[in-house]
Amino acid sequence: MDITSAVETLTKSANTLFILLGAIMVLAMHAGFAFLEVGTVRHKNQVNALVKIMTDFGVSALVYFFAGYYIAYGTHFLHGASELTTGNGYDLVKFFFLMTFAAAIPAIVSGGIAERARFYPMLIAAGAIVGLAYPFFEGIVWNGNYGLQDWLAATFGAGFHDFAGSVVVHAFGGWVALMALLLLGARQGRYRGGKVVAFAPSNIPFLSLGAWILTIGWFGFNVMSAQTLDSISGLVAVNSLMAMAGGILVAMVLGRKDPGFIHNGPLAGLVAVCAGSDLMHPIGALITGGVAGALFVWLFEWAQERVERLDDVLGVWPLHGVCGVWGGIAAGIFGQAGLGGLGGVSLTVQLIGSLAGVVMAVIGGLVVYGLVARVSGLRLSEEEEFNGADLSIHRIGATSLD
Repeated sequence: MDITSAVETLTKSANTLFILLGAIMVLAMHAGFAFLEVGTVRHKNQVNALVKIMTDFGVSALVYFFAGYYIAYGTHFLHGASELTTGNGYDLVKFFFLMTFAAAIPAIVSGGIAERARFYPMLIAAGAIVGLAYPFFEGIVWNGNYGLQDWLAATFGAGFHDFAGSVVVHAFGGWVALMALLLLGARQGRYRGGKVVAFAPSNIPFLSLGAWILTIGWFGFNVMSAQTLDSISGLVAVNSLMAMAGGILVAMVLGRKDPGFIHNGPLAGLVAVCAGSDLMHPIGALITGGVAGALFVWLFEWAQERVERLDDVLGVWPLHGVCGVWGGIAAGIFGQAGLGGLGGVSLTVQLIGSLAGVVMAVIGGLVVYGLVARVSGLRLSEEEEFNGADLSIHRIGATSLD
């Protein structure tokens, strides 16, 4: 009995440490979000980019602790510390891990609405999305809430499969961002005479640093979505690597060696492979990432040239929204045993689940940002936008040159 008890204690401790390391890696990804945005926006908006990511994370932690996690999983933390530390506090660390996923939603939105959004209204909207809208969909997919997964399994023979959040996190965040973007409209001077005016990235090294931090952290995002040490899979790691490579190379070719496309290419591939990274053969993951790289380049250029209101600074709608949906669908294609996958997945169900994620994100984004726009407004004044969010909101520039 003593040996058995010691083994159980060691297993619980190992699982707690495992998921804690995953939470820390995903936490580090938020520095990637910050520097990717800092390097992409104009110099007069760099401070604002950094501050938004930090404050959005703080708000996300609170609303997810007090509301979001309960909505998704029916678990709260209003107990004594002695009860919370049962099992080495694994449930607390699991909350930490999943909270870092939830906080990615406003970080995604931040990159799209950069350079012209008001500070507190967007912070309030972030809290509402993370505390209410996102966990509602998260709970349906990852906790089986409201019976949708049971119905899909009974009707089609498989539930909706999204191992690490192509749809639950990325597509949801990207389509929420699209609603905010359409409500905000384009930045001043972005279109002249019906033609787009390019605003060059302010700092390519920072943009590159952000992409690298995100890429490295993504292996915690994907691999450690297993949540226990005995469920870890080297397949997830290699599939993530192959999708990353596919995204890089396709974005390089189609993006004509543009550094912005090249550094977003791996992110597109990693977004897409999240859902099926535990099912696909590595060649399927490579194709999935390559298609995602193509989708990002094509849709980013199309949106900038053809849809004037859709001024998506970091391209978060194609990168997260569209590539996330592609990832949900790709899991249903390349997860099939006939294509080298592990099977147990239905393409029909993957289509239904991916569409459901888009619908819920669009509704949630319209309701939240629409209400905030009506009550307080979302956008800086023309003068504030011209001066830049750094000086207009934070009263300080990124360097003394400001």
